[in-house]
Amino acid sequence: MVFWIASAIGLAIAYLVGSTPTGYLAGRLLKGIDIREHGSRSTGATNVLRTLGKWPALAVLVTDVLKGMAAIVFARWFCPWLYALPVVMPSQAPDPQTFVPWAVCLAGLVVLLGHGRSIWLNFTGGKSAATGLGVLLAMSWPVGLGAATVFAVVLAISRIVSLGSMLAALTAIALVCGLEQPLPYRLLVIAGGIYVIVRHRANIQRLLAGTEPRLGQSGPGSKVEPQV
Repeated sequence: MVFWIASAIGLAIAYLVGSTPTGYLAGRLLKGIDIREHGSRSTGATNVLRTLGKWPALAVLVTDVLKGMAAIVFARWFCPWLYALPVVMPSQAPDPQTFVPWAVCLAGLVVLLGHGRSIWLNFTGGKSAATGLGVLLAMSWPVGLGAATVFAVVLAISRIVSLGSMLAALTAIALVCGLEQPLPYRLLVIAGGIYVIVRHRANIQRLLAGTEPRLGQSGPGSKVEPQV
């Protein structure tokens, strides 16, 4: 019983890390606005760029990536620490390293969910691409680097962030299945990649209609003036 309670607390911490609304906070602190009422209505770095400018967007991007990395680092520390407590696990318990990949899998999914469905924003949020990149880099840097490279190339060619994000998610799925990775990591990347793509369903509709804005192109009402 203690084990399951402690595990639930660990997952709750990962969720709260993911749900920290960095884009929303940037809008409130810098312009006194709710960024969900402007631009694409997302709290992600792309909408921050269109609404607040490049430096706030860079800060939000880095923070969102670090959120994903922090959840994985925490899971890798928390699981062995939990197993080392005699009150939690009996002495004949299996090697904790057996369960670390599964802890990483769950923490990764929960931090993505937290970013996209933040408890602080009535379960709204960003599209989890940047946080997903942080998860990938901390979980398996070759997979993360491959996804980041595809994103950068697609963005340089098309100037469409959503397209780069979705192709990066598909690349991560292909890489994690093609490389030697634990089964929980593969499940995490497949589920997380599908989640990121689903979160971009409105972008997919705009891509098909040819109306998806490119990087540096402002949508209607995307730039705002400070409120006083």
